[in-house]
Amino acid sequence: MDNSSGVGVLDKAALVLSALESGPATLAGLVAATGLARPTAHRLAVALEHHRMVARDMQGRFILGPRLSELAAAAGEDRLLATAGPVLAHLRDVTGESAQLYRRQGDMRICVAAAERLSGLRDTVPVGSTLPMKAGSAAQILMAWEEPERLHRGLQGARFTATALSGVRRRGWAQSIGEREPGVASVSAPVRGPSNRVVASVSVSGPIERLTRHPGRMHAQAVIDAAARLSEGLRRNG
Repeated sequence: MDNSSGVGVLDKAALVLSALESGPATLAGLVAATGLARPTAHRLAVALEHHRMVARDMQGRFILGPRLSELAAAAGEDRLLATAGPVLAHLRDVTGESAQLYRRQGDMRICVAAAERLSGLRDTVPVGSTLPMKAGSAAQILMAWEEPERLHRGLQGARFTATALSGVRRRGWAQSIGEREPGVASVSAPVRGPSNRVVASVSVSGPIERLTRHPGRMHAQAVIDAAARLSEGLRRNG
C-alpha cells in the first residue's frame, strides 16, 4: 500500500513519528527503521523536537514528545464533554452542591462543564469562566501531577505548597477552604485520559457553612467516583 500523501517532507516526518511509536531510538535506529538517509532523519528529528513532537530521553535517544499528548488530550475533549453532563448532574444530586469540570489552559483553568445546585446559597461558576491556577482544589489537582519544572514554576505565588500537592498525589483528591474565594470550600479529583495523564479536574463547591472546614470528609468519595466514571468514558472511547 502506498502511504505517500504527495507532500514528501510530511511523509518523512510521519515515518519518524511512527518509528518512535515502538519506543526510544538513536539516530542509527531511526535510519534503520525509516530507511531515510542519516542527514535527513537527523534534520527531521531535530525539527520535530523544536515543535515538541519529539523529545530526548536521559540517554539522548529520540522519543515521542509532549506536544503529542497535548493534541491527544484536545482530541479527547469532545468525548469528555459528551460524558460530563450526566456525571456532573449525578454528582450534584448526590452531594447537594454545584459540580464543575475544569481543564488547564496555559496559566489558567477553564470551566468546561457545570451542574448548578438548583436552589439556595451556591457557588456558581459559569461554563467558560477562566480561573487562576494559583488557588482552589481544582488548581491543585491540575498542578499536582505536572512535570517537576512546570510544577516548580506553577507554585510561585500559589496559595498551596509542594507539600500540599504531595498529599494530593498520595490521597488522590484535593480540598480547599476559602483559598480561591472567601467563604467557599471545594473538593476535586483528577480525570485521566487513556495514557493515565491528568486531563481535567472534577469538583464540587459551595459555602463553608455546608461543606465545613473538612469538605473532603463529606464529599471526597463522591468526587473520586465521578472522576473515575469520566476517566472510564475516555478510556472506552480512546
